Amino acid sequence: MLIIGLTGSIGMGKSTVAKRFSERGIGVCDADALVHELYKGAATAPIEAAFPGAVIDGQVDRGRLSAALMAAPEGFKVLEGIVHPLVKAAEVDFLRREAEAGARCAVLEVPLLMETHGEARMDVTVVVSAPADVQRTRVLERPGMTVEKFEQIVERQMPDEEKRRRADFVVDTGQDLAATIAEVDDIIDALSIRQGSAYQRYWATA
Repeated sequence: MLIIGLTGSIGMGKSTVAKRFSERGIGVCDADALVHELYKGAATAPIEAAFPGAVIDGQVDRGRLSAALMAAPEGFKVLEGIVHPLVKAAEVDFLRREAEAGARCAVLEVPLLMETHGEARMDVTVVVSAPADVQRTRVLERPGMTVEKFEQIVERQMPDEEKRRRADFVVDTGQDLAATIAEVDDIIDALSIRQGSAYQRYWATA
């Protein structure tokens, strides 16, 4: 089974690209979606212990957690230490299910894939990219987003230029949707003859 690592900085259009992989019948595991679920379950107790007041009515209040991290950015390391092992376990479960079902390939959508050196556990990396002005406009249109928060997020992420340089494939979402979908389809077609080894090396016995 070929493991495809899908990544890109905030506002680059990862969800659009992931949706196309899914439409083509390829399983996608979204790390952000996993985190949302963890914030309602397994991660709540350790996050409340590390960030008192961040959990309201049994789930993590993302606004309060974000405010705590804005005030003390060193907390990001603490949060990652809580969340990353739980996400990894969920990804392992996903890949095992895909392998048992006989899937030829599977996608792990991970925003900080390269920042955490996760590309080493993939067979192929696909970076989603867009011009900086397009990215900024998209992100600042999100509810609750501020320029300060956007800049803090971007500062923690690897520069887009470096991600593009390291990628096996790049999808440009700064163009129209049809062109983006065509790029994804071309990548899927190109990967149809590729064989993977990452699952057996890194995930099957994790």
